[in-house]
This record gives sequence, structure tokens and C-alpha cells, in this order.
Amino acid sequence: MRNVLAHAGKSGRRVVSAFIATAFAQETPEAASAQWRSVADQIRPKVPKLATIMDDAEEDVLAYMTFPKEHRAKLHSTNPIERLNGEIKRRTEVVGIFPNDEAIVRLVGALLLEQNDEWAVQRARYMTLETMAQMSDDPQISLPRCDVGSGNERDSRLIHCPNCPVWTASVKP
Repeated sequence: MRNVLAHAGKSGRRVVSAFIATAFAQETPEAASAQWRSVADQIRPKVPKLATIMDDAEEDVLAYMTFPKEHRAKLHSTNPIERLNGEIKRRTEVVGIFPNDEAIVRLVGALLLEQNDEWAVQRARYMTLETMAQMSDDPQISLPRCDVGSGNERDSRLIHCPNCPVWTASVKP
């Protein structure tokens, strides 16, 4: 949005922002796309560069509209991922130099697991398996069971389970 508004000029920013907001207020991806194109066409005579940017960015900007409505409020913003990236940067800069690649994988992996756990127990969760099932042809969405270790306490080591597509925190026996 900031990139687009930079080309609108100071006096036209509020008007352009209001025009673009009408696309985000649409209920369906098709309606949002049609409104986006309509706004770009209305702006084209006065600010052709802005309209060109809007044409090029349409698919990327409106990609979140293909998700269920419950997810959209969180997906249209990059704030959560930016916050996570900032936390990873902060924690890795404290260490300074890592002795090997495995050390950074352990630290960043532990941070990602911690954040995943926090997101999983949030009161206002939006990425539940039930809501994700709306986007899949597969009637049963589930995560593969990890057969590594037993118990609930996490060790600081990350290992790769052959049954899992991701690295998993090993657990104490």
C-alpha cells in the first residue's frame, strides 16, 4: 500500500487509499479482482504509473482473498511474520558467531517451535485444521504422527523424523 500511495502524490493519497480499500472490502476473490481493476482503470488517466503498478501487483495483493474469510483478517497483514523475523534476528545477534550450521538450526528451530506452540494455544486461533479443511480436496486433513521419542519435555536438539516433512524437537526419554 505504501508503494502505491507514494505515486499518488500528497493531495491524492486519501482518495487513492479509499479507492483501493473498496477492493479489500469485497466478499469474493472475483469481486475483489474486478474492483481492483476498476480502481486501476479510474486512476489510469491521472496517474498512469500508479495504475501500471496496480496491474502488476493485483495477483500478489489479492492472493489472501482465496483463503476462507476467517483467515483473511490475519493473512492480509505481514505483521506476525515480521515480528517473528525480528525475534529470530534479535536472538541470533546475541549469539554472534555460531560454531556450526547445526547450532543455528537448533536455535532458530527452537524459536519456531516456541512460536508455533504460542500460536496453537492462542484464544483467537485462525489456522485450525477445521478451517484449513475448507481449502482442501482431502476430506481428512491431519499432520503426520512423529514417532521420535516419547513424553512432552523438549530437549534442545532438533532431529529429522523420516515420517515428518519438518524438523522435530527431540524429546527426553
